[in-house]
Amino acid sequence: MCLIGFLWQPEAEQPLVVAANRDEFYARPTAPAGWWDDANTLGGRDLQAGGTWMGVSRQGRFAALTNYRDPRRIKPQAPSRGALVAAFLQGEASTADYIAALRGKIADYNDFNLLLYDGQRLLGYESHTDRTLRFGRGVHGVSNAGFDSAWPKLEALKAGLALRADDDAALFALLADPRLAEDARLPQTGVSLEWERALSAAFIRTPEYGTRASSLLRLGLDRVILTERRFERGEPAGESRYEFALSLNQS
Repeated sequence: MCLIGFLWQPEAEQPLVVAANRDEFYARPTAPAGWWDDANTLGGRDLQAGGTWMGVSRQGRFAALTNYRDPRRIKPQAPSRGALVAAFLQGEASTADYIAALRGKIADYNDFNLLLYDGQRLLGYESHTDRTLRFGRGVHGVSNAGFDSAWPKLEALKAGLALRADDDAALFALLADPRLAEDARLPQTGVSLEWERALSAAFIRTPEYGTRASSLLRLGLDRVILTERRFERGEPAGESRYEFALSLNQS
């Protein structure tokens, strides 16, 4: 994912609501959201490296990942970060234990932000700062910098999520916003000004790279709803909706 907004309300009937966009090169092969071979994990698949950017399990485990944008720090031979999401979803470790085990391996990977929920505790992890975040009740988010960074598109998504968290249509409209940020508000992440402008939109569309999927997750105490809208070169290419009861065999 490259843009994630989430409402965290741990005492509510629906503790976690997530609205997110995945941005990727159009040429990278991708499978749409669906149940994996283990019949326990729901999410899209990166068919090039085998991992995923966002998913949820029948036990209510959730994970999502964004890249941290800094071209000066890229390791061309680093393993896929999507495997980190898949490993959490298919495992049984708590969020805290998973992050603790991951710390010894982060030097192998390109920088990332990881959002994890084990059914009880929600944590974020920033590999570039080696920082674990505990979120207070309310709206938070992350794009390709640290959690809750003041990027225009992230601030707009968070503001909309705070007002319209119960309205699927409104949340998808926020994710589909193609407006670019003003140059004065653009971050400086080490890419060209042209790229900073293009990447400042919530919904990105360039000749070779852009938003491939918009996802809305509603993770309740006993039910989960995941809706995914897919795009090819900026045009609608399908929608899937999954609703299921959480397994009583919580890990």
